[in-house]
Amino acid sequence: MSVSHAQLKAFHAVAVHGSFTRAAERLYLTQPAISDQVRKLEERFGVLLFHRNKRSVRLTDLGERLLAITQRLFVVEAEAKELLQESRALQTGSLVLAVDAPVHVLPQIARFCELYPGINVKIETGNTDESLLRLFNYQADLALLGRAVDDERLLSLTLRNDPMVAFVSRHHPWAGRQSICLADLDDTPLVLREVGSVTRQTLEEEMNRAGLRIRPTIQVEGREAAREAVVVGIGVGVVSAAEFGADARVCALPIVDCQRRLTETLVCLREQSSRRIVATFLDLVRESLASPTAL
Repeated sequence: MSVSHAQLKAFHAVAVHGSFTRAAERLYLTQPAISDQVRKLEERFGVLLFHRNKRSVRLTDLGERLLAITQRLFVVEAEAKELLQESRALQTGSLVLAVDAPVHVLPQIARFCELYPGINVKIETGNTDESLLRLFNYQADLALLGRAVDDERLLSLTLRNDPMVAFVSRHHPWAGRQSICLADLDDTPLVLREVGSVTRQTLEEEMNRAGLRIRPTIQVEGREAAREAVVVGIGVGVVSAAEFGADARVCALPIVDCQRRLTETLVCLREQSSRRIVATFLDLVRESLASPTAL
C-alpha cells in the first residue's frame, strides 16, 4: 500500500504549524484541501493522527512518530532540491534564522544578502528556548541562542561572550552611578524577561549564589518591552552589555561582582550543516569571526 506524497506533505504542514489553516497558507492551498488530504491518509490506513477540537489540533502518539519520519523525509527532499540547484550559485532559495537577539548576527546577514540577493532571508525572534524549538521542529535553518547548548545533534559557533549590565531610567536615583554590585539588586523592584529568557535565568542563578532576593515588579515579553518598562520607571532591568545599545532614556550600570557572562551561539542541526545555503552562511560567519573587519 503506497503512501501519497501530497498527503504526507499535508500532514507534516499541519503537525509543524499546529493548524490546518496555517498549513494551508504555507502550502498555498485551501483549508478544506488540506483537511481532505489528511483525512484520506488516516482513512487509507485506518489510523488517527490528530486529536481535533474547535480550538486546537494535537498530534496523537502515532502522529508524533510519523512527524519524526516526515521531518527527515522533507529535509532529504530539500537537500535533493538544493543539490539540483547548485549550478544556479544560490540564485534562489530561502534561509530562516530563529534568533534571540538579531543585533548579534545582523552584519553577517547583511553581507549574505549582498552576496546572494536572490535568497529570501527571514528572521524570527524569540527567547533561546523558543528559537531552539523552532530549529528542532525544522521551522528554522539556524538558531542564535543566548547560551551554549551541549547536544550532539547540533553544530555550534560561539559569536560573543559579554557581561551582564543593569540599566535604569535616566530619572532613577542610580542614574548618576558608575556601577552597582549584586547586593544593590537585593529586594529591588526588577523588570524581568519571560520564563525561558537566558538573561533572567542567569540573573536568578547569580542572585541565588549570593544569597540575595529577587523582587520581580513586572514580567515582560522581549527586550524592547523590558526597555520601555524601565524607561517609565517600573524597575531596574538587566541585559547583555552587547545588547544595551544607544538610548539616551536609560543608563547602563556594570554589575562589578557578577561572575556569569552571556554568550551568543549560532547553531544548526548537524544533519543540515551540509546544505548549501546553511553551509555558505556558516562559512561567512566563520570568516567574520576570524577577521572582524571582513564585514
